[in-house]
Amino acid sequence: MAAKSDLWVRVGSAIILFAIAGTALWFGGIAFGLLLLVGGALVLVEWLALVRAMAIGGGSKAALTIIGPVLILGAAAGLWFVRDQLGMTAALWVFGMVWATDIGAYFAGRSFGGARLAPTISPSKTWSGLFGGMVAALIASATIGDRAGIVGVPLWIGLFMGLLAQMGDLAQSWMKRRAGVKDSGKLIPGHGGLFDRVDGLLPVALLLGALAFAGQIGARG
Repeated sequence: MAAKSDLWVRVGSAIILFAIAGTALWFGGIAFGLLLLVGGALVLVEWLALVRAMAIGGGSKAALTIIGPVLILGAAAGLWFVRDQLGMTAALWVFGMVWATDIGAYFAGRSFGGARLAPTISPSKTWSGLFGGMVAALIASATIGDRAGIVGVPLWIGLFMGLLAQMGDLAQSWMKRRAGVKDSGKLIPGHGGLFDRVDGLLPVALLLGALAFAGQIGARG
């Protein structure tokens, strides 16, 4: 009964999060900017708390303390630029590849199992999940990217984005393991912290936003 109750909590939280993010993405402008501002601040708080709790050297902590704000601010700025300059569907292309990665990795890992990807960091992740997530991101990139009219990069870039998203997930798993915690926070009932939900999005949004800002990614129409 407890497991069933937890499932419904997780589903309810996911629906609320999706509704908030989807509404802000739809309206863009101040609404989307406010979402990124508040969300980025909350993720940064969780990042710094993890760093403080991590059993690593002082130099490594100092580096992570610098990397966190740069990564989070860069990702937020990248998402803002893509939504503002390339449109809602282009921003959905960025989100969609990361969401597809999570879904593809989960189902491929559950269906095929096999060798562990990084057993000392995240024992549940498998090589089949890695490739499943990459293929799912490729499909999302091809479908949503075509709809958004993405130009400047081949749509098979989804393969690399699927890999990058999972590397972000693994990096956060390493941080949590070194900090001796299961989740980055308790903000979202049934899901842990906000950082737990956007760990794969951060590097993808940073890279694609930077490419868009540099004029390497555009959108027809």
